[in-house]
Amino acid sequence: MDPGPTVDRDSTALRHGLRGLQTSVALDGHGACIARARHLAADFLAHVQAERGVEVSARALDLTQLVVSELVTNACKYAPGPILLHLRVTGAVVEVVVWDSEPALPVARGADAGRVGQHGLEIVTALAQSVDARREPSGKRVTARITLKDAAPGR
Repeated sequence: MDPGPTVDRDSTALRHGLRGLQTSVALDGHGACIARARHLAADFLAHVQAERGVEVSARALDLTQLVVSELVTNACKYAPGPILLHLRVTGAVVEVVVWDSEPALPVARGADAGRVGQHGLEIVTALAQSVDARREPSGKRVTARITLKDAAPGR
């Protein structure tokens, strides 16, 4: 039974019933929400591995936390208001979905060795199996898919 939303000590509304192979959290976009999102991703993948028997490599865990961190950081920097993070395992892939209120779609910038920062989308694109961004009736949704198992040696 899903207990419904709860509120933790940093006032982040959390919907963390871990129903099946998905979980969601509403973040306030302030304070420690980036770290909170990373921890949710790690807890979620540990749960699907331990409780559901889904193979999750250490590399996939690290990549997922980094992708979550980059996408939530971008939402905090460029969109006012709340952020929704949804994690879902489908087959051998974890989908990281971040919604924010800014309708402008993110664009990866060209390579520039002198540029400090603003490499988040480049990092996500390099690490994920696929990335797509879509406008929503309100804001946008960015989805990154990460393979949960490492490739077999020699592939």
